[in-house]
Amino acid sequence: MSVTVVGIGADGWPGLAPPARSALEKAAVVLGAPRQLDLLPESVTAAREAWPAPLMPALPGLLDRHARAELVVLASGDPMFFGIGSTVLRHRPEAVVVGHPSSLALVAARMGWTEQDVVTVSAVGRPLAAVRAALAPNRRVLVLADSAETPGRLAALLVGAGYGQARLSVLASLGAEHESRVDGVAADWNARGGDPLAVVAVTYPALPDDDLLGRAPGLPDTAYDHDGQLTKAELRALSVAALRPLPGQLLWDIGGGAGSIGIEWCRAEPTARAVAVEARADRAARITANAEALGVPALRVVEGRAPEALAGLEAPDAVFVGGGVSVPGMLDACRSALRPGGRLVANAVTLEGEAALAAALAEHGGSVRRIAVSRAAPVGRYLGWKAMAPVTQWVLRTGAGGVSGVASQTLDVRESTSSSTPPWRTP
Repeated sequence: MSVTVVGIGADGWPGLAPPARSALEKAAVVLGAPRQLDLLPESVTAAREAWPAPLMPALPGLLDRHARAELVVLASGDPMFFGIGSTVLRHRPEAVVVGHPSSLALVAARMGWTEQDVVTVSAVGRPLAAVRAALAPNRRVLVLADSAETPGRLAALLVGAGYGQARLSVLASLGAEHESRVDGVAADWNARGGDPLAVVAVTYPALPDDDLLGRAPGLPDTAYDHDGQLTKAELRALSVAALRPLPGQLLWDIGGGAGSIGIEWCRAEPTARAVAVEARADRAARITANAEALGVPALRVVEGRAPEALAGLEAPDAVFVGGGVSVPGMLDACRSALRPGGRLVANAVTLEGEAALAAALAEHGGSVRRIAVSRAAPVGRYLGWKAMAPVTQWVLRTGAGGVSGVASQTLDVRESTSSSTPPWRTP
């Protein structure tokens, strides 16, 4: 028997194309949310079954139970746009998906926006804090709401982030005769909740009151709550660049500290994932708070001491070791866990750590570099260079053809704390 995923909008049966209507008329069983099932006319004679809660754990059993029936699964709008279509296909690859205009397409048409320039964030079953990673001047964002309170919560988040002048448009029941729209500014938002499955179109202001963080690695150190255990901005930028965040890939951030490497890995590539491993409970909690504040709340924190805490974790595509490189077995455990084509970046500031990296370089190859950073700091009425502890960094890439060749280099980076005066003198 067949499985067909049919997208349906708020306009219900009149908005369905002939292939979708045909699949529903032939179906023996239709699965969907109660509001979706209520949109079907009496001419659809299939048995109707509402989704259980929670849905995801029950879905495989439902599909198996109806494996011998002509089954239709209803999805809101486009089944493949933050919809259930991809989930059904994972369990039943032979399923057929019948598309429908997505909420992105409908809102873009209403707002006069080009779809390719819009950033979409789903708050349906996901933390709203992910909106923080999309903060940028003049950006247009669509937020898929999961409750009537989402627009108000979003407005409060934007105000707290310095985007109080952002313009919000809440569009509900898209395509239906009773479609609605409410407009306002985040700082003055007082609209009462309406349709729980609305879409919020947000236009960010041209001059927000924030630090313009962007997605490039090397955020200001002040962007993090930390106790001093923080990979500094210059080294962080070089380390994340060496890790090479790629779509869908997983990073292990060993010795997370403030979580900065895992956080900036996820910010650089929105579909990338990260696990931060941290031995101290207070720092593990701080990583979680920093991840939410910087818009990557999905970052996972594992409290434990590596390498023992690595057992049972999903194999990574990249590993960063920011501390403990001299711990017996640490580098070997991280290297052996990598998927083919994986990257390992390890930093050391102690002689013991450098010795461990030198031994690893001799045995496995890769490349090594020493990074020396100086920042200008006051010396009386003047500015002078204050050197930070130099860092030795080992970079290894695995693959079908072996590891990268041995190389070495030294980087010397200096920075002034003032952009308006010469680096050798303060006003």
